[in-house]
Amino acid sequence: MLRVKILASAVPLLLAGVVAGGELVPEARPCIALGRASMQIATAPWQNPLHVSFTDDPETATVRVQIVDRAELADFAVIDDMRTADTDDSCSVNPETSFVSISDHVSGSEPVIYLSQSAGADYRIFVQSRTFSVRDAAALVVGAGRGVRLADRAT
Repeated sequence: MLRVKILASAVPLLLAGVVAGGELVPEARPCIALGRASMQIATAPWQNPLHVSFTDDPETATVRVQIVDRAELADFAVIDDMRTADTDDSCSVNPETSFVSISDHVSGSEPVIYLSQSAGADYRIFVQSRTFSVRDAAALVVGAGRGVRLADRAT
């Protein structure tokens, strides 16, 4: 009987933690390193100071992101299974970590991203990943580059 009481009291706590944005098993999240800082996709409501949204209408977009078919053509490339010496700690959460979330609602004050394969975009990305979607990569690049060129922010 005591086991049932302990289980009954633990289940609501676990559910509250999951609802609050925690995870039972931590997993790799889309993230990019920016020098000592990092930009990550937000998983909890209190982490996301920057919201981005996507549109299919190029006229309503504030940022254009071109999807390219070769990594050497991209400003930002994501390719799975390529490890470097700094991959273990480069995306750890620290005080300089910024978060971005993808919103379903377009806001006039936040970036609205248009994905295309046409030239003339603000950013060019290449994604070949099981962890990152094209939308994740575009959101991270736009979030990292907001107000500053991506190459300048990494220094």
